[in-house]
Amino acid sequence: MEPLIEYLARGFLVMLSISMPCVLVAAGIGLVVGILQAGTQVQEQTIAAAPKILAVFLVIIIGGVGFIRILTNLFTDGMALAFNVVPKNENYVLSSDYYKYTKPFSEEMNLPETSSTGFTKRVKQNPSNAPYLEKSKTNHIMLTMHKQIMNSKELCLKLP
Repeated sequence: MEPLIEYLARGFLVMLSISMPCVLVAAGIGLVVGILQAGTQVQEQTIAAAPKILAVFLVIIIGGVGFIRILTNLFTDGMALAFNVVPKNENYVLSSDYYKYTKPFSEEMNLPETSSTGFTKRVKQNPSNAPYLEKSKTNHIMLTMHKQIMNSKELCLKLP
């Protein structure tokens, strides 16, 4: 389990090393523009946004090749870990008789073709017309809900 945790920690460090220059540049530009706006008493939101966008764009352009190299190294190390280390370590590999005693989705995959009401068969034959509620039941439910709403409105009107 240690190589996987080390790889996860390395992934977090890569994430920070790629995002940190952009965040620091945006924060620095925001601080400088904020001080200038406070000194000149110009409080316009778009003045702060434009330099930040340009500066972060420049950081991405300048450091882009390095960011791609860092991500490529992380990816190749991950593939080496996945295909060379994990299969050779017995702690990570399932035994050959793992599925002997566990049958995933056995109940779900072997559904009977027809149930007592034939609902499954009807849905398979007409998938676009799956009758979840029949119209008589739907009308009854709608009528009951309408009566409940009307009774609650009458009670609200009678309150002092």
